Amino acid sequence: MGKKVENLVDEGFRIDLVETAFFDGKFEIPHIDAPKEIIIPKGMIPFSIRERSTDKSDFICFYEHDKNFREILTDTEDFVDDLKRYPGVISPDCSLYIDAPLCVQIADIYLNRAVGYYLSQHGIYVIPNIRWGDERTYTDALFGEKVAFQGVDKHSIVSVGTYGQIKTAESKRYFREGLIAMLDELEPQVVLVYGSMPNQIFGGLSDRTKFVQFPDWITRMKTTK
Repeated sequence: MGKKVENLVDEGFRIDLVETAFFDGKFEIPHIDAPKEIIIPKGMIPFSIRERSTDKSDFICFYEHDKNFREILTDTEDFVDDLKRYPGVISPDCSLYIDAPLCVQIADIYLNRAVGYYLSQHGIYVIPNIRWGDERTYTDALFGEKVAFQGVDKHSIVSVGTYGQIKTAESKRYFREGLIAMLDELEPQVVLVYGSMPNQIFGGLSDRTKFVQFPDWITRMKTTK
């Protein structure tokens, strides 16, 4: 027999990470259980520069270009011990481009939850990152369910990132619409926000949940000098 040929689809979607998971919705998105207690991070630091967190008190986040955290998706197991040095992790922020095919948007939601689930099962405190693409992901018009919010418990803590995501009028509109849909669907007690919170997006929503803002890393470094 020749060399074993890997199933690239199976490997790419890391189904080995979710062998013991429960799944939600028509697309069977892996479910990340809400943490037993809500812990608000002291700070957030992107995965690729995590070593700059000298006292290791920051939560690891993935609000950066996907290429900078590709390894957490492909070799998740190799980072468990490393990530345990930090108080917690925000599940990966896989890009959901609004002009990407819907199947790709759903695949990125799946990978977000799959990695988050696996890390949580290995004793890491995981806060689900909520990311949506176009209206097909955050409304139930097409599927009868809002796939962007599958795999996450209601009435807990979630995180969103505005950094680099709200540069155009169209992206601002999608972000606000998805944010409102998320608040309607998950009714979170706490929403962490990595990046700016412009009134154009967050205006009139302060009574819906407790928003906790974190500056992006570049801004944080400028203000601490």
